[in-house]
Amino acid sequence: MTTVRAVIVDDEALARMVLREFLARHDDIEIVAECANGFEAVKAISELAPDLVFLDIQMPRLDGFEVVELIGAQAAATRFIFVTAYDQYALKAFDCHALDYLLKPYSEQRLAQALAHARAQQSSPVPAVDAVAREAAARAAPVHRVLIRDGARVHVLASSAIDYIEAQDDYVSIRSDSKSYLKAQRLAELESLLDPAKFLRVHRSYLLNIDGICRIEQATRDSHVAVLRDGTKIPVSKAGYQKLRLLVG
Repeated sequence: MTTVRAVIVDDEALARMVLREFLARHDDIEIVAECANGFEAVKAISELAPDLVFLDIQMPRLDGFEVVELIGAQAAATRFIFVTAYDQYALKAFDCHALDYLLKPYSEQRLAQALAHARAQQSSPVPAVDAVAREAAARAAPVHRVLIRDGARVHVLASSAIDYIEAQDDYVSIRSDSKSYLKAQRLAELESLLDPAKFLRVHRSYLLNIDGICRIEQATRDSHVAVLRDGTKIPVSKAGYQKLRLLVG
């Protein structure tokens, strides 16, 4: 019998206890960690690379989908079963190639069905859940915060606090509160997630929070710069200038 190494993630102690007791009746399931929040989950999954994660969705600080996004390809063999009291997340969960979706309160028999599915899928390749998690997030845009993984640390930036975002090949540099954060994501992808009424692509390499603009200055005959409150100057292309005029008047 192949042992399935599992992690339980739920901010409610009672929910973790119920799941632990149900899983104890399955000899092939080994619980290698229990986590009470998303930050603990990211750390545990990254370090332990479990076969299976029972992941709550609505949690403080980081939700279940944000955990999946932050894990990315670091736990390439890990599969997820979402466990939640809210049925409205089911479609997004399956967009993330979740093995199953357990709606609280679930029965022991319903959990057994989910485990049977997990065992049956053990020899199948695991989809790249980080990419589809982002695609699912895009369909629920705009997002109100951006997550950045920096080694063992996770930065959570409110979108309203972002001044501008600069493209750097396959990365973006996000400027917020006089600090820069590097994130492995394309500028166009991040643009699709943020509020188009607030964030404008003013240049092929820059996405700008229009709330931070102090004034627009002409740089050359065909180009302008946006001057931010701290004096930073962001290049504005001819097309970007036209979009700015339409948006901010």
